[in-house]
Amino acid sequence: MQTINLMPHQTKALEDTKQFNRVAYYFDVGLGKTFIASEKLKSFHTYFNIVICQKSKVNDWLNHFKTYYNDYTISEFKCQSLVFKSIIVINYDLLIKRPELIKHLNDLPYPVSMILDESQYVKNPSALRTKAVMKIKADNLIMLSGTVCSGQYEFLYTQIKLLGWNITSGSYWDRYIITKDLNIGKSFPIQIVQGYKHVHELKENLKSHGAVFLRADEALTLPDKVEIIENVPNTPTYAKFKKDKIVKVADKQLIGETALTEMLYLRQLASVYNKNKMEKLEAILESTHDRVVIFYNWTAEFENIKTLCEKLKRHVSYVNGIGDDRTNYNIHDDTVTIVQYQAGSSGINLQLSNKIIYFSLPLSGDDFCQSQGRIHRIGQNRTCFYFYLITDNSLESKILEVVKRKENYILQLFLKGEEDVS
Repeated sequence: MQTINLMPHQTKALEDTKQFNRVAYYFDVGLGKTFIASEKLKSFHTYFNIVICQKSKVNDWLNHFKTYYNDYTISEFKCQSLVFKSIIVINYDLLIKRPELIKHLNDLPYPVSMILDESQYVKNPSALRTKAVMKIKADNLIMLSGTVCSGQYEFLYTQIKLLGWNITSGSYWDRYIITKDLNIGKSFPIQIVQGYKHVHELKENLKSHGAVFLRADEALTLPDKVEIIENVPNTPTYAKFKKDKIVKVADKQLIGETALTEMLYLRQLASVYNKNKMEKLEAILESTHDRVVIFYNWTAEFENIKTLCEKLKRHVSYVNGIGDDRTNYNIHDDTVTIVQYQAGSSGINLQLSNKIIYFSLPLSGDDFCQSQGRIHRIGQNRTCFYFYLITDNSLESKILEVVKRKENYILQLFLKGEEDVS
C-alpha cells in the first residue's frame, strides 16, 4: 500500500473541516480533491462507504482506493451485497437503477459515509439522479466540485440542503442570485442568471456549514499556459449556408430553420464538414510526437480524428459516450487522447500530456474551463500549450471569446438579441 503525502492546502482543508461530518470541498480543478476526500472519508471510521461519481471516473476511484487503502474491501457496485468495512463505487446513472442499494444502505444498523464526486451533478432537484442521491440517508457526506469556484451559485441549492443549511429556495435566490426574465418566443419565458450578490456572505454561511472554497492561484504555483490560435481557411459551403440558410453537404441537407439550428450547422460546417481543419490538425500532429489531448463535440469528428491518427500511426485513447479507454495514454508517449466534452471535460486526469488541441469548441464556459484543467493541475511540471483550431470568418472566434469569459454562448446570444448568429 502506498502512502499519501498531502500538500499544505490539502492538510489545511482537512483541519478546517475537522469538526464537520458533512463537508464540501469546492476546489479549482487540479488541486487534488480525490486525496482530500479519501482522507476525510477515512477519518469517519465507518464500515460502509459509497462513492458516487461520473461513469468515466469509476475506475479512477477504484484504483485510488486500491492503491492507498488496502485495509478496505474495494469494489464497483453491480449486484453484489455490501460487505463489512467496504468502499463501493457507483456512477450516478446506475444508482438510479439500483433502488435496492439505497434501501440496503438506509437499513444498515451502522453509520454510512458518502462521497459525491462532481457534486454539481445533483444541481437539478427534479432530476432522477438528484432524487436518487437525496434518498440516501448518509450519516457523513463529502461533496467535491470545481465548478463553484467560477460562480455557478444558482446550482448550489441542493448541495446546501445536503450540507444542512436550513434556507428556503426562494430566500436563497432572492438573497444571492441576480436574474432577468427573458422571452424566447411567446411560449418559452425563461429566467436568466445575470450575476450574484452578497457573495462573501454566501461563502461565509457555507463555510459555517462545512464548505471550503479554494482557487488554484491561492493554493499553488502551476506551470505557465501558452495559447495558440491556429487559423483554418473557411469553405464556400459555409458562406452559402450563412446566406441562404440551406445547403447540401455530404449527402445531407442542412436547413437553418431557427437561430439554434442555424448556429448548430454553422458550427458543424466550420468543423465537421471543413476538410481544411483536418489538414491543420494533421500538420500539428506531425510536428510533435508527444502525448496530445484533443477535445471535440460530434461523433463524426471523433471518427475523422481517429482515422487520421491511424493514418499517422499514432496510438489512440478516448473518453466519450462509447467508453473510457486510456490504456495507450498510460503506456505510449505518442498517444493522441480524443475526449468528448460531456464525457471528459471534468473529472479526469490527463497531466501526462501538456498539450490540448481544441478541434471544436464547447458552448459552455464551464466545460471549457474544466477541459483546460485536465492537464493544468497538480503533477504537471511543464508549460501547458492550448491550440485552438479556429475557422476564418466563422462563429468560432465569437464562441472562443465567450467561453474564455466562463460564460454560456447560447445565453449570450439571446441576451444580446443577436439576429446574426454567425
